[in-house]
Amino acid sequence: MARSGGRGWYGKVLAAALGVTAVAAMTSLWNTQLGSTKGQPGQSSVSASPSKPNSQAQGRKTPPISAEIAHASDGGARSVNITIDDGPDPVWTPQVLQVLRDNGVKATFCMVGTQAQAHPDLVKAVVAAGHRLCDHTVSHDVTMDRKSEAYQSQQILDAERMITKASGGVRPLYYRAPGGAFTPYSRHLAASHGMRPLGWNIDSKDFELPGTEAMVATVKNEISNGPTLLFHDAGGDRSQTVAALREVLPWLKEQGYSFGFPVR
Repeated sequence: MARSGGRGWYGKVLAAALGVTAVAAMTSLWNTQLGSTKGQPGQSSVSASPSKPNSQAQGRKTPPISAEIAHASDGGARSVNITIDDGPDPVWTPQVLQVLRDNGVKATFCMVGTQAQAHPDLVKAVVAAGHRLCDHTVSHDVTMDRKSEAYQSQQILDAERMITKASGGVRPLYYRAPGGAFTPYSRHLAASHGMRPLGWNIDSKDFELPGTEAMVATVKNEISNGPTLLFHDAGGDRSQTVAALREVLPWLKEQGYSFGFPVR
């Protein structure tokens, strides 16, 4: 604009014809151009034109998380969710991770806060392998549904902080109540912190140490109940769990199942 405005008689005639309107328009444009230079190197103000991705991110709202207990898989009708509770454990979590890696399967690890705090290297290993985190409270109190709201809040939110810190900043995306001891309060509290309450459809019963064959049979017999399977990587000897996963994961693939994560 400055260049064309300085050219001979044409510029003078144009200025005379447009008069005050042209001057005002030129002044406005000049001010706009001046403002766009702010935030450049050597300027003290912040740029008025942030990059497009940042503008979109600032304007995009995260959809609210449902407080309903999730059971479905985000992978569709022929997808299952492998969920692993109570760890991490320095003996069994690495073995579970290896079985999952060998089969190309991603899982959701529902971690107890004190365990995550004690073994941050394992929490980071879980995240690095592409698995998701789930808040399983501070102390795995299966009577939480009979405790005060203040107690429930402390158990859920302190565990969330412990897991997030241990992971290096990755927050849990789900909340699973110990023993399924959900309450309306705990579900809504978790959802308000971005954690979908997480249930299960098939309990492998591995916590009872029924034997590898019994655990595998349970999965095969109950797979029609729904997609979310429950196993454990802590709380005792989990060698049967590791052995059962070695059989169950290939069998599920043979039946045409894929592996996903619980819906959010």
